[in-house]
Amino acid sequence: MDIECKLEDLIKERGLKKGYISEKAGISRATLTLILKGTSLPTLPVAFKIAEVMGLSVEEIWQKK
Repeated sequence: MDIECKLEDLIKERGLKKGYISEKAGISRATLTLILKGTSLPTLPVAFKIAEVMGLSVEEIWQKK
C-alpha cells in the first residue's frame, strides 16, 4: 500500500477534515495535499505532528504493508 493511500484512508476512517489536520499540524492545506497525493513526503517533524493530531504513531501511518 502506498503511503499517501494509507494516510488518506486513516483520515477518512477517523472522520477528520484535511483543514483541521493541516491547521493543527501547522502546515498549509497545499502541503498536506502534496503529501496525500504522494508528490511530497513530509519532513520528520511534520510527520510527527500529523501523527499526533490523528492520535496515531508515525509508524502506524507510514508503515508499508
